[in-house]
Amino acid sequence: MREIQFREALREAMSEEMRRDERVFLLGEEVAEYNGAYKVSQGMLDEFGEKRVVDTPIAELGFAGIAVGAAMNGLRPICEFMTFNFSLVAIDQVINSAAKINSMSDGQFTCPMVFRGPTASAGQLGQQHSQAFDSWYANTPGLKVVVPSNPKDAKGLLKAAIRDENPVIFMESEQMYGFKGEVPEEEYIIEIGKADVVKSGSDVTLVSFGKMMLRCHEAVAALEADGISVELIDLRTIRPLDYDTVINSVKKTNRLVIVEEAWPLASISSELGYMVQRRAFDYLDAPVQRVTTADTPLPYAPTFVEEFLPNCDRICAAVKQVLYR
Repeated sequence: MREIQFREALREAMSEEMRRDERVFLLGEEVAEYNGAYKVSQGMLDEFGEKRVVDTPIAELGFAGIAVGAAMNGLRPICEFMTFNFSLVAIDQVINSAAKINSMSDGQFTCPMVFRGPTASAGQLGQQHSQAFDSWYANTPGLKVVVPSNPKDAKGLLKAAIRDENPVIFMESEQMYGFKGEVPEEEYIIEIGKADVVKSGSDVTLVSFGKMMLRCHEAVAALEADGISVELIDLRTIRPLDYDTVINSVKKTNRLVIVEEAWPLASISSELGYMVQRRAFDYLDAPVQRVTTADTPLPYAPTFVEEFLPNCDRICAAVKQVLYR
């Protein structure tokens, strides 16, 4: 394996799929001449040309609609939002067109495309640029929603998303684009809808996805220093959710803590917690605990940002609560 950045893993996935399939193309704001707002598409314009790496105006509703129409007519677009906060401008195209066209046309049309870009907080960017809309999109039948936590998963899952016959929401973290990890040299695909048991343990199951996996790794190290054995699961995909992997783990550890970077109401953690108590109630030795962002808009001050988000101390406290209540 070699070690590459998260952005490089995404670039490799897109470039490999564009070389493999001439129907695949990338469009979005600054993806071509500027090499991407976060340099994810660096060099792709030079290799594939302006017809397959397409700069768009600052008009999310417009270029998302173009991408949906292209997908319905046989192409496989990758539509980049500079941030998923801006995807709200285009949400009608995502929710009412891409997600529903297969059902509304009785299977006559498919919409094989990817909407990708950064989600959630990225430091001091203010309330309108720091929101996690993961559960919004995961609540939409017809969409698949992927949130990778490391470069290896990002590449394998993005290649799977590009090949999928359904529209896929692919959410990244702006703060992780420079994060390095091991990625295989050879081609590989990671199946959408399969969670990863990152680490086996016996005392408690800890579940998360995306950027919050970094906080969970910190918490696992701190908890194991206290003699607590943690089974750590990365969901990878939040629609479809891999309930079985989580439930099988809970049947072994008898305790569950879920961490996510989203508001607590109508969230992935609330859905997963409900399904675990429904299907594995007799195995639980303590109520399911959740660690989420505070139920407020994100403050601007850096000290408040740290308190707003899940952190190592809050995760450790939740784990100890289910163990020693």
